[in-house]
Amino acid sequence: QVQLAESGGGLVQAGGSLRLSCVASGTIFGINSMAWYRQAPGKQREMVAEIRNGGTPTYAASVKGRFTISGDSVQKTVSLQMNSLRPEDTAVYFCYADVRTSIALRWYAYWGQGTQVTVSS
Repeated sequence: QVQLAESGGGLVQAGGSLRLSCVASGTIFGINSMAWYRQAPGKQREMVAEIRNGGTPTYAASVKGRFTISGDSVQKTVSLQMNSLRPEDTAVYFCYADVRTSIALRWYAYWGQGTQVTVSS
């Protein structure tokens, strides 16, 4: 089993910053990618930022230039630095990892439980 533990959510005023962190633990033979998603009330879950092993990070258009994702596949961590936060960034943020859990070349998706980010105007 693989567990993803998130931390760093909270309440911040518009224009402020927060940093989210996620660490993966369990039986992990490799990580193909890690990402952050978010889900606001009444909306679908959307990808915020993704980083692939050895690849270039990708961002949702709404956060490009404000958010920065960083990851360490050896430490099995991913972080999201969020600057210039806006009220529309308010959501539950979920950590995601695409993980290989055995020597077989099969990858499985895992999700964290989510951490609330609230941006007040």
